[in-house]
Amino acid sequence: MNAFRRLGAAISAVFLLTPSLVGAVEKPRIEVQELTLGNGMRFLLFEHHESPTVAAGWLAHVGSVNEREGITGISHFFEHMMFKGTKTIGTKDIEADLRIIEEQEKVREEMRREMEIMREKFRRGEIDDLQKPESWTPRYRELDKRFDELVAKQREIIIKDQMDQIYTKNGGENLNAGTTEDLTLYFIRLPSNRLELWAWLESDRLLNPVFREFYSERDVVFEERRMRTESTPLGKYDEAFNALFWEAHPYKWPVVGWPSDIPAFTKADADDYFATYYAPNNLTGVIVGDFKVAELKPLLERYFGRIPRGAKDPPPVVTMEPKQLGEKRYRAEAETSPTVRVWWHGLPFAHKDRTALDLLSDVLSGRTGRLYKGLVTGKQVANEVSASVDLKKYDGIFEVECVVKDGKDPAAAEVAIFEEIDKLRNEPVGAEELQKIKNQGKANAYRRLSSPFSIAIQLMFYEGLGDWRYINTYADEVERTTAADLQRVAQKHLTPENRSVGVFLRKDGTLESGKK
Repeated sequence: MNAFRRLGAAISAVFLLTPSLVGAVEKPRIEVQELTLGNGMRFLLFEHHESPTVAAGWLAHVGSVNEREGITGISHFFEHMMFKGTKTIGTKDIEADLRIIEEQEKVREEMRREMEIMREKFRRGEIDDLQKPESWTPRYRELDKRFDELVAKQREIIIKDQMDQIYTKNGGENLNAGTTEDLTLYFIRLPSNRLELWAWLESDRLLNPVFREFYSERDVVFEERRMRTESTPLGKYDEAFNALFWEAHPYKWPVVGWPSDIPAFTKADADDYFATYYAPNNLTGVIVGDFKVAELKPLLERYFGRIPRGAKDPPPVVTMEPKQLGEKRYRAEAETSPTVRVWWHGLPFAHKDRTALDLLSDVLSGRTGRLYKGLVTGKQVANEVSASVDLKKYDGIFEVECVVKDGKDPAAAEVAIFEEIDKLRNEPVGAEELQKIKNQGKANAYRRLSSPFSIAIQLMFYEGLGDWRYINTYADEVERTTAADLQRVAQKHLTPENRSVGVFLRKDGTLESGKK
């Protein structure tokens, strides 16, 4: 799921309950005030006084794109670890807690040495799976038993989910977090008279985090990967297709991480990662709702200003995707309806043509879009078809996906897709059709300003991608985009040599059950 679709999913409930605001004002605008603390932490503040609540959150400018081989998935793992508590939250006895963690690390260090022996056996073909207990060395078994004893001992003094309990008792709701390729965000909605509680709790988990249950939570993430990726019809194939599409860019590995990396990264890896990417100079707070900025600023200084600036700035992402020289193809059989997927290399979020490419996908999408008319109701080769853009921070994807109708050849659906793409490259979009998608885009821009929560989520996403002001400039960009702009970006990006094509057939290789 791309970042724009994740954003839509996060606030879709709000959209569905909000009447269209088109015509209410000419252009949607929100007056955001920016604040930067002495330690480098930034805040985006927007007063919205319709209800006595606030949507508050913060984002770390880090995602899977900032990882490297060996620790893929660690950004998503931190999303879990940041709910484990602090020196004051989540424990009955912090001194005993820290002693147990120290003992656990000593045992784990020995286990890692044994794991190297097991990896060598795996390379020699003496064992076939490092995760199977029957593959473990006798010493590893002993250490694993000792570690489990320490885990049980620690659980006696842990207060599970204490942060969530505190928020709930104080009227907080929707406490959650999310990780993408480019960012990690944490948010909640709560009564405005509980803002100081939020500032204390959130700054405390940045200043005094305790990564309890580190290794058991690593197992939880591994199980999450198994359920969401390996146990779903297309999960493993989605990963493989993504890795084929990206040749060099770190977008090529999954946000959840490769299965060999999740059990391998250490608490030392995590401590280094936290010190680099969760320092205040790499964070942005977002607060939207019923407060006064003048009263809020001293509160933010008092709590978040006490966090020391990071010793060094995070390293830049320097690897760029090379220009694709020819079409890539991927064919697989899975427990799924026959599906055709086409990805073209697109644009990074901050690019000047971002909205033109976005509108181009709108021309193709929806029940009144060209793909539905051409493939579903026209040639009748598809049951479903969609187009979208995934504008990531450093690069992007233009996507088309088609679920092929039973009994139809996926090759026919593929040809039909390319016919619609060629029309966009060869003929300008008509004035009436262009105006329709512009109206839809501007209507969505109004709806997205309907509540503090939806505004806060957008600000966090857009800030993480590099330009929070897109919440204000989107409607202007839509309005000034021309048919010539759409044709130009189609000609530049939607070329045969710039695409990757995935064809997913049913497991038995048939087009329809029982038919060859």
